[in-house]
Amino acid sequence: MTPYTHPMVEHLAVTDGHRTLIVIRERVADRSTCTPDPRAVDPAEYDTARNLAEQWPADYVLVETTPQEPARVTVGACRTTPLYLAHDDTTLHGSWDMADLRHHITGLNPREVARLLIYRPRYSNDTLFRGIHRLTERATAHYGGHLFLRYPDPALHSGPRDLAPNADVLGAFVEAMDDAMDLRPLDPAKTVFHLTGGFDSGTLATRAAERFPGQLNTSALLIGGPGRTQQIRRRKEIRAAVPFAERDDLIDAMADTPLHPDCARVRGDLISPYEEPLHHPFTRMTKALAAHGAHTVVTGLCGDEMVALSQAEYPHKAMGELKDVRILPWIGKRATAALEFTDDGIAPPAVVNSMSLLSLETTAPVLLREGIWPVHPFADPGMIQLGEWLPMDWRELKQLQRRRLAALGLSDDVTQPEERESFAEVVQHALTTHGRPLFARMLHEGSALFDDKLVNPDGLRQAVRRLSEGTYREDGDAQLLQVIDLHLATRAFL
Repeated sequence: MTPYTHPMVEHLAVTDGHRTLIVIRERVADRSTCTPDPRAVDPAEYDTARNLAEQWPADYVLVETTPQEPARVTVGACRTTPLYLAHDDTTLHGSWDMADLRHHITGLNPREVARLLIYRPRYSNDTLFRGIHRLTERATAHYGGHLFLRYPDPALHSGPRDLAPNADVLGAFVEAMDDAMDLRPLDPAKTVFHLTGGFDSGTLATRAAERFPGQLNTSALLIGGPGRTQQIRRRKEIRAAVPFAERDDLIDAMADTPLHPDCARVRGDLISPYEEPLHHPFTRMTKALAAHGAHTVVTGLCGDEMVALSQAEYPHKAMGELKDVRILPWIGKRATAALEFTDDGIAPPAVVNSMSLLSLETTAPVLLREGIWPVHPFADPGMIQLGEWLPMDWRELKQLQRRRLAALGLSDDVTQPEERESFAEVVQHALTTHGRPLFARMLHEGSALFDDKLVNPDGLRQAVRRLSEGTYREDGDAQLLQVIDLHLATRAFL
């Protein structure tokens, strides 16, 4: 075992002579760092240590060996990184980097391919590749020559509550943000805030800058389209409202676009299909942060889920739900048949929203390769509980975040932006420029996705022809990015 070495991570071990427990976990503030040397304890002390290990408030991985069970692996509820598992007759293998397990792949998983092709990801122990499994939050892997993955009991959640008279909602929000950020020993000199200009990253970064004036650097990917100038303008106003440090690392995602010839995916590197879709610009930004000495990044990810409305409050179509699969003509026969089973075998309700966990898994590998640890305060259970308790009028259209930014004196340009700010134009640019020759090569040379009848080459050829004709449709064509990412992953891994 090689624990990830980082100032934000610690590891320790205890043994009673028969059982051994190895713990790799996020550090928490106001506690001295544990030494990694194994400690010999008696059986009662071992049991106590085992029980306390699962009460850790941040992310953790527990690996235990006993005379009855060669290996048992358990992970916590506050997942920060993915953990993929594979095995043979004698060894259990695990890593946050799927590339480390590539030799255990036995083929493609049609059900998971179908989920990914229609942008309906499901949190489960499935991955794109047969032979590689995901260990989901609070789940346990049992290994003794064979591998058995056991899901946990469903996490319980609560609903909106009535506010007390004169309730200070913004005060509670600030307190929850402080608690989430204070849990970990953040070093302002080595911490960068992803400040996209959006409500979520904006509320976190401005609150942190209030507490550490002039000490926090920022970063962002610049978008394209009509929202670009607005993004630049809003970020400038946010950075001027409270004292940030001088450095602001910006990467233009329209120049360093996904599918660029220099992109690791395009070069054939072993990049998991679950890693950041905007892989090239995100990697460029991460390398810049590492070069400037950063070892921790704080993001605004999961802010959407914190204040999400329920189906009862706002009936809406589930992510990836297609009324007519013909809108994606490249979906193959085998993938279409598998769509009926996309909800089979998924993990039970999690402490942190399952879509949030999948989102966090996309960012971690890129950051970890550069020695940077990710922190996501909106995924903190305290923040999640506050969001669940808030009445609908505080959650609708992110009123909580908007009102917090307004309380700082920020203008309507920040709190009520007119233009949509998204990476839609970046994706369109990537597909209509660098994507076209990649699709041409895929159609000419073939793909494992064609061989397994998961992608229909005739339907894909039809969609690519439309890209060449300049009749791009965001709803229907943007999903082509997933097709090429899956193809590049299968070509590299298989």
